[in-house]
Amino acid sequence: MSIGTKSTTNVPYVWDYDIDQQTFLEILSGSKEIGRLNREWAILRLLEYAPYDEIIQLIGFPTLVEGWPQWRDKIRAKNRRRGFDFLIEWLPQHHPELLNYEA
Repeated sequence: MSIGTKSTTNVPYVWDYDIDQQTFLEILSGSKEIGRLNREWAILRLLEYAPYDEIIQLIGFPTLVEGWPQWRDKIRAKNRRRGFDFLIEWLPQHHPELLNYEA
């Protein structure tokens, strides 16, 4: 990719950085950091802007439930925050099997 051109594989919720899908996934996994772009930044981007199914596919229920307390106040969209609040409370009560780290 040449400097100043956007990759055709950019992820839609990272519109303000020239980061392709593979790089985003590396940051999300914690195996790569680019300046202040670290795992927490990638997770917060997902929680703020990605579709629900993609969030669950990329970070999973266990990570979401475990990390929610530290990420909650950083989510600006109130409707997203309320939706995840509900999920975090509901999931362990109704589907604890989805929180099994060994699955």
